[in-house]
Amino acid sequence: LSGIDRATGTTLWNLPGNTSDLLHPLVASSYGARQQSLEDLAADIAAVIEQDKNGPAFVVGHAFGNRVARMLATARPDLVRAVSLVAANVGRNPSPPNVRAAIRLSADLKAPDDERVKAMQFVFFAPGSDARVWLKGWYPDVLAAQRIAGDLTPREIDYAAGKAPILYIQPSHDPLARVDEAEEYKHALGDRVTVVVIPNSAHAVIIEQPQAVADALIAYARKLGPASAPK
Repeated sequence: LSGIDRATGTTLWNLPGNTSDLLHPLVASSYGARQQSLEDLAADIAAVIEQDKNGPAFVVGHAFGNRVARMLATARPDLVRAVSLVAANVGRNPSPPNVRAAIRLSADLKAPDDERVKAMQFVFFAPGSDARVWLKGWYPDVLAAQRIAGDLTPREIDYAAGKAPILYIQPSHDPLARVDEAEEYKHALGDRVTVVVIPNSAHAVIIEQPQAVADALIAYARKLGPASAPK
């Protein structure tokens, strides 16, 4: 987790997604030690924000982290100024079987590299991007724990992210989080959802277009105004 204090007085917390190179191995080990629900994971983040003592946070969730962010906003609206969903599968149904299979193959450290790269190119990267940058840094136990947590919590519970303002950062080419789903999400929740489409990117948008993602987050944070949780 990383917190960034901006001139707005807002704290940004980034919740990692599927690729656990964003997690320390010790965290990854404890993460997979027992079955946890999204509610459990959101409670962990709530404890971090409370310890920070810097008021409601702007919570950023990439990939699987988007559901943790939405659950936190649902369960603890007092701690959430706004949320950003980055490459977020906000559909009401789980990912299609071929997408899930490609994710599992991507994380299979015993599979040949060329097969893993092909799977990652399909499910995580836009055409022209090099999927080989994600060959290392995977923790399969973390991926399994994320899948269990996501399946244990019905999607209807965290779907709306409570009543928090939402910045939806949508990759242009993402089989896990499609552009049409972002449009449906905004239609369902209305003006509190702002959609920003990042060109030439897919689920690995934070790797493919880091500057564009950072610019969108910072611009939105600066518009939030004084830190106060949604009622």
